[in-house]
Amino acid sequence: MKNRRIVISGGGTGGHIYPAIGIAQALRRLEPGIDITFIGGENRLEATLVPKHGFPFLPITVAGFPRRITLQWVPVLWKAFRGVLQSLRHIKTLKPDVAIGTGGYVSGPVLFAGVLRKVPIAVQEQNASVGVTNAILARWAKAAYLALAPAAAKFPQEIVKVTGNPIRPAITAYERTEATYEKYDLCSERKTVFVMGGSQGAHAINEALMMALPPLTPLRERIQIVHQTGEADAEVVKAAYAETGFIHRVQPFFDTVEEIYSIADVMVCRAGGMTVSEVTACGIPAILIPLPAQTGNNQVLNAQTVADAGAAIVLEQGAFTIDELVKHLTQLTTDEKVHQQMVTASRAIGKPNASEDIAKAILFFC
Repeated sequence: MKNRRIVISGGGTGGHIYPAIGIAQALRRLEPGIDITFIGGENRLEATLVPKHGFPFLPITVAGFPRRITLQWVPVLWKAFRGVLQSLRHIKTLKPDVAIGTGGYVSGPVLFAGVLRKVPIAVQEQNASVGVTNAILARWAKAAYLALAPAAAKFPQEIVKVTGNPIRPAITAYERTEATYEKYDLCSERKTVFVMGGSQGAHAINEALMMALPPLTPLRERIQIVHQTGEADAEVVKAAYAETGFIHRVQPFFDTVEEIYSIADVMVCRAGGMTVSEVTACGIPAILIPLPAQTGNNQVLNAQTVADAGAAIVLEQGAFTIDELVKHLTQLTTDEKVHQQMVTASRAIGKPNASEDIAKAILFFC
């Protein structure tokens, strides 16, 4: 029996690339001999990340479409046309059994070329609202693997599977141990709040937490805070914690975030698709502060979906007060009944096996 061949495309941002890599890794775990090739934008982030994870990468010319009518459309349309032609050549050479797209404008030419070559295509959507590329490709897709149920409204119902996002297995495999607390100079007898604004941090979240520290001082003997700040705010945030006397660990970035997830009792974070998937897969109650300027309102819809399930509290950036943040942090770290209810709700919507579930479904129909 010949090895099955898969083409995967998704890029522009880590939010599209890492799910694609997660699916590829799961396919390899299930079928070690499988032939997987990525097609993506030349000189884009995926051109660096994909080879680092051990997968072949073929470049095409791509460009994002302007959101209003301008003269920029002329070179963009030319690049898109070239991208489709390049993708057609790659698809003809590779002869894949299926082409998978995880969104971003780069996946459009690749999957459209698959359609023209009569290759079955499938899409994976990371958010509660559907990206433009996936929405366009929906009419030709044989399967749509969704992170959150509200996205299903944009797809034919017969192709929809709500699988969750393909997160790394290590995210949920890391167990809570005394050694992890010791590694980060923390205490296992205290509730741990993990503040995370994404890999680059979030200035608005950093500021809010610094302002919340003084009114949280009555909890100083009961809670400890781990805070991922990003590079820009790291020193000022460290100084704020030092002044208030909380047990804390402040770093610009945590390379092994799964260690922090394993000891986190409450999250304060953004509501990007992958963040929401990781937090719910770990069953951590969350205070979500969605990025308001996110295209398509993705983060707001993601946050509301998790809140509707009883697993999160949503605070609107620019509208919530520090008193509200303090009130919710106090309740989640001191009211064990409320905390446990949200843990249960979070685990109920979490999809820790999404990577394998998507990979099995792909292998079933290709």
